[in-house]
Amino acid sequence: MKVLFAAAEVAPFSKAGGLADVVGSLPKYIEKDAEIAIFTPLHGLIDVDKYDIKELENSELWLTFGNQGHKFRLFMCKLPGTNINVFFVHNDWYFTCFKEVYPKWLDPRYEHERYIAFSLATLEYAKLLNFRADVIHANDWHTAMIPVYLKSNYRYDNFWKNTKTVFEIHNLAYQGVWFEDVLDFANMRKDIVYNEWGVEHYGKVNWMKGAINYSEKVVAVSPTYAREILTGEYGEGMDYTLRMNQGKLVGILNGIDYDVFNPKTDKSIVKRYDVKSLNHKEANKKKVCEEFGLKYNANRPLFVMVSRLVEQKGLDLIREAENELKGLEADFVFLGSGNKDYENLLIWLSNNSSNIRAYIGYRGDLANQIYAGSDFYLMPSRFEPCGLSQLIAMRYGSLPVVRATGGLEDTVTGFPMQDSTGFKFWGYDGWSMMQAIYCALGVYHDKYTFNAMRNTAMQADFSWAKSSVQYLNMYKELASN
Repeated sequence: MKVLFAAAEVAPFSKAGGLADVVGSLPKYIEKDAEIAIFTPLHGLIDVDKYDIKELENSELWLTFGNQGHKFRLFMCKLPGTNINVFFVHNDWYFTCFKEVYPKWLDPRYEHERYIAFSLATLEYAKLLNFRADVIHANDWHTAMIPVYLKSNYRYDNFWKNTKTVFEIHNLAYQGVWFEDVLDFANMRKDIVYNEWGVEHYGKVNWMKGAINYSEKVVAVSPTYAREILTGEYGEGMDYTLRMNQGKLVGILNGIDYDVFNPKTDKSIVKRYDVKSLNHKEANKKKVCEEFGLKYNANRPLFVMVSRLVEQKGLDLIREAENELKGLEADFVFLGSGNKDYENLLIWLSNNSSNIRAYIGYRGDLANQIYAGSDFYLMPSRFEPCGLSQLIAMRYGSLPVVRATGGLEDTVTGFPMQDSTGFKFWGYDGWSMMQAIYCALGVYHDKYTFNAMRNTAMQADFSWAKSSVQYLNMYKELASN
């Protein structure tokens, strides 16, 4: 069985969010049961020397979009620690010219052109490599064009006639919406795809809708999120399309790579530890306090948040409860970037409080140090398809304080349930969040309960070993039909 993964980002080469971790980890766990190829753009930020990424011989490919030709080249290396081939689609006009995966302030039309070009180049390069995939696993709107291409431009192509597609929704809020003239650029026939059972959605092209309609399976990244997106509250205007395709919708919980996120082997933290040496965690807490100019106190809890600073992540609740947070006998550290309003909020709080600090930007080493040094991990999301941060936090012995939605509901067992691993609240408001924080503070000072919860959290199994079995069974089912 051959499986082709297509994604805008793949860890460790390029990463802007959880999608990269998923595509960089899941293939490792199904490698022994399938021949795998991963396709991703060669972004300008990718270190080709570090990963020994080499151009393939005679890889030059010309494709025409609209009335303009574009030149592509293909590069390759192995996914670290595996024998899996990762193919990088090179194009100077669309990808290598940027030092970010998702550059800010791009013209939306140009953003669509980038991923249309990548998706078509992926299909053409797979043919040139004779990689006749039984299953193509496309991820989010950036590769949602692939199922549409297979059911339109390639529907009479013998090479792809037996290929099935899986489309995975990592975040329904980003659907890839633009005017219908983008179909001319993509060389797609409007009479085939531009209709309500294709890509048309409220008078515009919606690539995610097309992928949902045309794929054989649609995966949401947690069981609760799979149920939530069928409703008007969480469906982002796509709920009726999803309800029509409910028979092929499945929720599979994401995992994390426990070889990568392991406090016992993590070289970016000052003191390594495991569940049997949790006392060493305090050295990491002290380091975080020093890094952020907070006075270290072994009896004072540290809450942290490592996140994109966008509305989804619940930053409005931080704004709503800012005065209460500043008065707590606890410290708060925030790491992330995104919406300027939220960045300015955290900068203001950092400059005008004694217990709140923020780092605007992202550093992987600092993020891991923050996980390792924290007592509690704050995740008050408005919605959360799966969430990997709470899984990483638990792995590092930091108890999540979460709003019970999507994957947070599926992965965190709230206090005082048996074998609880964190704290939950349900209302999307500052008051509800603060009640969960007060509860966490109470448990923190009950060291027996606090340490028991940390032990349980660190020993919880959210590795890919469990979820990968569900993916593999789905691929086998599709390939055999």
